[in-house]
Amino acid sequence: MSEGAGWVELREPELVVEEPSGPQPVVAVVGRPNVGKSTLVNRIIGRRQAVVEDVPGVTRDRVPYDAQWNGRAFTVVDTGGWEPDAKDRAAAIAAQAETAVVTADVVLFVVDAMVGSTDVDEAAVKMLRRSAKPVILVANKADNNSIEMEATSLWSLGLGEPFPVSALHGRGSGDLLDAILAALPEAPAIVENRPRGPRRVALVGRPNVGKSSLLNRFSGEERAVVDSVAGTTVDPVDSLVEIGGQTWQLVDTAGLRKRVGKASGTEYYASLRTAGAIEAAEVAVVLLDSSEPISEQDQRILSMVTESGRALVIAFNKWDLVDADRRYYLDKEIDRELRRIPWAIRLNLSAMTGRAVDKLAPALNKALASWETRVPTAHLNQWLTALVQATPHPVRGGRAPRILFATQAGVAPPRFVLFTTGPLDAGYQRFVERKLREEFGYEGSPIEISVRPRKKLGPGGRGKAHG
Repeated sequence: MSEGAGWVELREPELVVEEPSGPQPVVAVVGRPNVGKSTLVNRIIGRRQAVVEDVPGVTRDRVPYDAQWNGRAFTVVDTGGWEPDAKDRAAAIAAQAETAVVTADVVLFVVDAMVGSTDVDEAAVKMLRRSAKPVILVANKADNNSIEMEATSLWSLGLGEPFPVSALHGRGSGDLLDAILAALPEAPAIVENRPRGPRRVALVGRPNVGKSSLLNRFSGEERAVVDSVAGTTVDPVDSLVEIGGQTWQLVDTAGLRKRVGKASGTEYYASLRTAGAIEAAEVAVVLLDSSEPISEQDQRILSMVTESGRALVIAFNKWDLVDADRRYYLDKEIDRELRRIPWAIRLNLSAMTGRAVDKLAPALNKALASWETRVPTAHLNQWLTALVQATPHPVRGGRAPRILFATQAGVAPPRFVLFTTGPLDAGYQRFVERKLREEFGYEGSPIEISVRPRKKLGPGGRGKAHG
C-alpha cells in the first residue's frame, strides 16, 4: 500500500448496534428451459455459484442466493425451466418454479431474445398474471445491438418494456439491477462490520500437493489422512486451528484432477464440494508443488478461485525439494504462467519440515485486509481526476470517453463502478485497475471494475447511465 494511506479505510470487526430490520426481499428468476436463468443469477450475485450447462434441465429445485447492489441486500432464487402441461419430473420442476413466484416480492421473467416469444413464454405470462406479483421482463442473450433491437418485439407479451441483457457478458446488467431495486420493497442495508467467528480459509490444489500435510502441521495432530497416493481426501475436512496466535477455520479439500464436467462418480461430487468450500471461504490458499512444473490443472484451480472473488494466497509447497536449477526454471514459470494474477501473495514453504509456515498467517491477514478495504468516494474521485488528467483515454473515432464519477459499490471483493460518457477500451480499464492497486494496495485481493456509460440524450430527455 502506498504512502498516503490516509485515503484508505481498513474496516475492523466491531459490534453493530443497529441491525437491518425485517427479512431480505426475494427475487425469483423464472422462464422456460435453457434461456439462461442460472447464468443471469450468477451475474446478479457476482460469482459463478449456480450450476450452468448448455443443456436444459440442469437446475431443478428452488435455489436461493444472497445478492447485493448499491448497498442494498436481497435474495435471488434460481428455478428450473417452467413448462405448461409438464409431466413426471418436469412437472415437479415447474411446481417448484411456481412456488418461487408465489413466495417472491418481484419476479424476473427471462426470455431468449434471439428466439423471441414462444407459446411456452405466453403460457408462462398467464401463470405470472395469476400470481399478481410485479414482473420484470428480461430479454437475455442480447449480445449485440441488432439482437437488442429485435428484443423490442417482446412488448407483445404485455409485461411492459423488456430489459435487454447479456447475462453471459454483463451487457445491460446495471440497468436491470437498478430496476430490481426500484421494484423491491425497502431492502435492509448491508452491514459490513458485524461480529464474526474465525476467518474461513479453503486449502485447494491438485492431488498430492500437500494440503492435508499443511493442515496437520497447523493442528499438531493427524486431522486429515495423508498418503503418497493422490486423491486420499474426498470430503472437505473442516478444522479450527491456531496460526500466528489467531484461530482460523481451515477446510482441506479434495485434490482437483479434472474439470468438474469431465469428472465422474466420487471425483465429480468431490469437485462440487471443493467448489462449495471455495464459495464458503473468505480467502483461499492454493498449494502448488514447487518441485514440479506449474500445470494446466494448477491454472484451472487458480481461475476457479479468482472467478469466485475470494482473496488469494499462493503457497509453493515442498520447497525443501527445490534446488538451484529448479528455482531458476520456477521463476520463469511464475513470470509466464502467473502474470495474469500478479496481485496474488506468494509464499515458499514446506508443510513437511515446517519451513516458513509461520509466514502464512501474516499473508492471510494482508489478503483479507485488502479484500475488505474501502476507499472513501471523495478520495477516490480526487485521485481518479488526477489520473485521468495525467493520462487521458485515447481518442477513438474523433472522441475520447471521459470518466465522470467513480464509487466503490462494495467490498469482499472490492467492487468499483465508473460512470463515463462512453465505453472504455479494455486496455484503459486495465490501466485504471493497475493504478488503483499501485495507489491503494489490494495485495492478495481481486478487484472488480464495471463501466456504466451515459445514455445518449433522447428528445426532451436527460441521459442516464446504464450497465
